Amino acid sequence: MRTKYRLGIDAGGTFTDFVLADDTGTVRLFKALSTPDDPTRAIRDGLDQIATAMDRPVGDIIADCDLCINGTTVGLNALIQHKGGRTGLICTAGHEDSIEIRLGHKEDGYRYDAEYPPAVMLVPRYLRRGVRERIVSDGRVHTPLHEEDVRAACELFLKEGVETVAISFVWSVLDPRHEERAGEIVREMMPGAILTLGSALYPQVREYTRTSTAVVNAYLAPIMRRYVQAVDAHFRDLGARYPVRYFQSNGGLADGGSMTDRSVYAINSGPASAPRAGLYVSQPFGTKNVITVDMGGTSFDITLTKDGQTNLNKNIDFLRYRIGVPMIQVETLGAGGGSIGWIDPMGLLQVGPQSAGADPGPACYGQGGTEPTVSDANLILGYLNPEGLVGGRLPLDRAKSEEAMARIAGPLGLTLERAAYGMFTIVNSNMAAGIRRVSVERGYDPRDFVLVGAGGATAAHITALAGEMGIETVILPKLASGLCAFGQIISDVKYNVMATAPMRLDSPGAYERLDALFERIEAEGRAKLEADGFPPERIRVERSIEMRYVGQVHECTVDIGNFRIDAQSIEQVKSAFHHRHEQLFTYSEPHNVVEVVNVEATVYGLIDKPEPPLLGPGKDPEAALKGRRSAVFSADGTAVLTPVYDGAILGADAVIDGPAIIEEETTTIVIEPGWKASLHASGAYRITRSRPLAAE
Repeated sequence: MRTKYRLGIDAGGTFTDFVLADDTGTVRLFKALSTPDDPTRAIRDGLDQIATAMDRPVGDIIADCDLCINGTTVGLNALIQHKGGRTGLICTAGHEDSIEIRLGHKEDGYRYDAEYPPAVMLVPRYLRRGVRERIVSDGRVHTPLHEEDVRAACELFLKEGVETVAISFVWSVLDPRHEERAGEIVREMMPGAILTLGSALYPQVREYTRTSTAVVNAYLAPIMRRYVQAVDAHFRDLGARYPVRYFQSNGGLADGGSMTDRSVYAINSGPASAPRAGLYVSQPFGTKNVITVDMGGTSFDITLTKDGQTNLNKNIDFLRYRIGVPMIQVETLGAGGGSIGWIDPMGLLQVGPQSAGADPGPACYGQGGTEPTVSDANLILGYLNPEGLVGGRLPLDRAKSEEAMARIAGPLGLTLERAAYGMFTIVNSNMAAGIRRVSVERGYDPRDFVLVGAGGATAAHITALAGEMGIETVILPKLASGLCAFGQIISDVKYNVMATAPMRLDSPGAYERLDALFERIEAEGRAKLEADGFPPERIRVERSIEMRYVGQVHECTVDIGNFRIDAQSIEQVKSAFHHRHEQLFTYSEPHNVVEVVNVEATVYGLIDKPEPPLLGPGKDPEAALKGRRSAVFSADGTAVLTPVYDGAILGADAVIDGPAIIEEETTTIVIEPGWKASLHASGAYRITRSRPLAAE
């Protein structure tokens, strides 16, 4: 590490988490309520907490940071709420409606639903302007660019207050000159506008995907630019010596300029760091099969890592918009501490997806919330400390929780405890269904994985979730509530560079063309990292190719490592494709011709990782016993007098048998009957069954 500290900031829907690591291996966690109206205010609040705790001025701490990393939900929220910039689209004449036609199909699950409404268009029809130009599939210019059409589009955009422009032409990936010239005209006539070229952002085959990705990027760019400028300015004013980094949805870091130019990579910025952190905390236990779950105040995020590799999504419909760039595969559902319980028209209890969020928050926060939430249920069940959360800095009001819970308990004819346990059970069932979607429905047996808990609310539900999934081992770090922020400070800078490469692998000169193409795009990524201060020895490259058998419609992505492609190694590429095809579809066709569609290189700038913290042996667990309180572990609402332990006093090798509650400063761990927790020296609890599954 070049200086003393490294800071990770993860802005969630309810809390913004701060993880500060120093060069001795000490890692500290802080939390501030998120401020969706002005996300930078939550950053200031958290930094003030850090300064108070460390008795140092904020500026001195920031000046001693070699990395300040920000994961944000700003882009995601703008897309959810349709609050992006006013966007114009310039496209090939006749293709103005491609983003609305959407290849003629609806998303999976709604294909035959005649009443399913169309997606809201990010660019209204009158701001999609077609221009006369055409490049054909062999790269020839069929129709030259009519520049007057581009100028007419700019005149309309200026009149309509457009602040960001996407340009996407047919077959621009084979010859981008028309897009580039149109971009020059836009910059000349609209110097204040943000410009996105589809062939530069996503230079791969498939015009609809490329255009949709460019539109989403352009739509989010003004929001991200304002956010990045505000955050960068704040840290500069505090005396930061190095630029702020931002976490991308591909699982790596980028500078502020890249985050503005490639705003589409900000969509899943926060939860994308969870798999990296999940692997890190699992390492001492010798496992690389990890399901990481993160339950915050608003949502529940799930990622799956098999053999140390986390799945990446490409060419998916995200929030109903097709996005081509790679994103860490995150399953997100509306299940958090703020998720609201309600009764549907059939008289059945439901939980979420609507949430009380940070404002007004759960009823127990005492900030005006009146609806019963999962946090209110957990307080009534005895899981949460009635004296407050976050070390008492967030007091809880049980009376208000009971008033809120009565709104559903009364109509259902239940006691408060039974209604609360019903909410607890339903939200667990919703989360388990999400875990099945990333595991069982994709051919993985969840029992082959450990469950890693992240997020402030997860620990109260983790043993119940594991029990429902048949998972035998849970790993819950003391830093669970800030695990995504921790994942940021152990991640590398990462860029994905792409190109389209339509060719058959058995065609003459195929391997030379492939290798030359990889060399070209990798040089682009290397140059970006070298300009960012990374020496060649700190740069790593991984290659992948999208391939298919001749005659197939869809291709699959094959990771091929990093070797020179020549007459011998091209056979390795073919074998890797056959193997991957069999993995995905249970068969392969070695006799068939393989064709390449796209190529991609992932270029990493390797950063130094902070030293892992180590716990020393503590006192006997009985010394950490704070007392006992009534807690409910069954649907009949019967309370059990349950021991409550102070996690700050527990040391390495401490063992706690359930039922028990362990209170860490920023999370509460509920150990249900039949489970036990052992605290490892790495600072993570390993929670396992204390009796066989068959006995339950």
